[in-house]
Amino acid sequence: MKFDEEEEMILSAIENDEVEARTPSKEDIEFIKETAKNTFKKNKSITIRLYEHDYVNIQKKAMEMGIPYQTLISGLIHRYVEGDVSLKTVS
Repeated sequence: MKFDEEEEMILSAIENDEVEARTPSKEDIEFIKETAKNTFKKNKSITIRLYEHDYVNIQKKAMEMGIPYQTLISGLIHRYVEGDVSLKTVS
């Protein structure tokens, strides 16, 4: 797994026992709950056109993974915008 600079610092601090755990406050817990709720809220619907063979193959891949094909497409788009996946351009 690839870590960014901040994640490396956190991992190093944990491994070197430089992190002190504390019980979160009620405000912390509410903030965490709200953030988690909003993280997984999908509130936009789109329509896209696909080549038939791409559609069929996406459905096959999703079935192999045991997830709905819409979830696979959404996950791929999310990974792309987060920088985890890049597209090779055709010249």
